[in-house]
Amino acid sequence: MERVVIITGANSGIGLALCERLLTEDSQLRLCLACRNMQRAEAARAALLTSHSNAHVDLLQLDVGSVQSVLSAAQEVKARYNRIDFLYLNAGIMPNPQLDLNAFFKGLFSRNVVRMFATAEGILTQQDRLNSDGLQEVFATNLFGHFLLIRELEPLLSRLVWTSSSNARRSAFSMEDMQHREGRESYSSSKYASDMLSLALNRQKNSQGLFSSVICPGLVMTNLTYGILPSFFWTLIMPVMWLIRIFTNTFTLTPHNGAEALHWLFLQNPESLDPRAKYHSLTSGLGTNYTQPRQMDIDEGTSDVLYSKLLELEKEVRRKQSEENADEEISAVK
Repeated sequence: MERVVIITGANSGIGLALCERLLTEDSQLRLCLACRNMQRAEAARAALLTSHSNAHVDLLQLDVGSVQSVLSAAQEVKARYNRIDFLYLNAGIMPNPQLDLNAFFKGLFSRNVVRMFATAEGILTQQDRLNSDGLQEVFATNLFGHFLLIRELEPLLSRLVWTSSSNARRSAFSMEDMQHREGRESYSSSKYASDMLSLALNRQKNSQGLFSSVICPGLVMTNLTYGILPSFFWTLIMPVMWLIRIFTNTFTLTPHNGAEALHWLFLQNPESLDPRAKYHSLTSGLGTNYTQPRQMDIDEGTSDVLYSKLLELEKEVRRKQSEENADEEISAVK
């Protein structure tokens, strides 16, 4: 039976590398690239078909940071497919990253240099903003848009896989400020929230046949990563990073290596997986890729509270969307 796989943020980086690996694994699957920029999505599709000429590769316009785009895309998905075997929740943003250069250079010559590169803890902040739906942009894109997509497609879904981060930290998240309006680590907050949401979804939906997993791609060089520092910094630092990789397994560095855990989960029986584990893509100093589960710093009670608050926000957002649609219909009649 032909398997259907949808990947958000599939036109570059880890998402595109995953597409390549999945088609190599199963040339008969039906792959859907769900992307905001359709020109880049077309280019990604063409690149995939160059190496997999008989592949079934569909495109779907989806901006997970826009409520209307998510709802429209979900309707299109339901019209195209009668089931979705895997939904990879990979799209994410880190807008306007700011690096504390003093802390960075201090850490570069300290015993914590590996951890600094792997997590960016203590050296990286982001400047978030409100989007057109009145939601914090990072929260909407990295978490809530994906949550709304899951809610829309739930009857069709079997497996969810979230691309999280080593940057996901409990200290960056506050339930009282779920959207991270007050802080300056919105990316870390959103990724920690996705870890919690995955656990909550397993608690709520496993009995109905829906399973969720979380992965960490390791330190991967993508457009998101390169945007943190000016290009000349990367020219100076990259040799150091390749050297450090000899001593740590978290420096996956390439998108292909970073997609290791995403690909590994594609081959697993979901009932054998640990819902409290984050599955890490790891690469040895000699370049061997492998996947390793590590327990997440989350608790069930807090995860359930987050799930309930997201359901409340969903109701609010849907009500607002209905009102806006009604106003548009009235204006059209006039």
